[in-house]
Amino acid sequence: MEKSCLECGENIKGRIDKKFCSDYCRNAYHNKVNQDTTNLIRNTNNLLRRNHRILQELNPGDKTTTSRNKLLSKGFNFEYFTSIYNTKSGNQYFFVYDQGYLRLENDIYALVKRT
Repeated sequence: MEKSCLECGENIKGRIDKKFCSDYCRNAYHNKVNQDTTNLIRNTNNLLRRNHRILQELNPGDKTTTSRNKLLSKGFNFEYFTSIYNTKSGNQYFFVYDQGYLRLENDIYALVKRT
């Protein structure tokens, strides 16, 4: 029984469970299948990476404060974060991986690092 490559249709030689004739066809096939979600994921990861880099730059230690304008001027996007931590006192920290921020009064933000 001969099987055909899922990408190009060529006959496949080798293992019985093989689906593609080459690495090129395997990669091309999976790139087509994942194309729609790949752009969304790539763009989201880029935004998260940028937010993390900005928080890390502004908070080289474990704790500091900064203004909303400073965050925005560096390109920070408040819509993208990885988790939320609610304290017992009702404060809500937003985290981008290990870097977090808490909104204080007058558009000032406390920046923290999770250890």
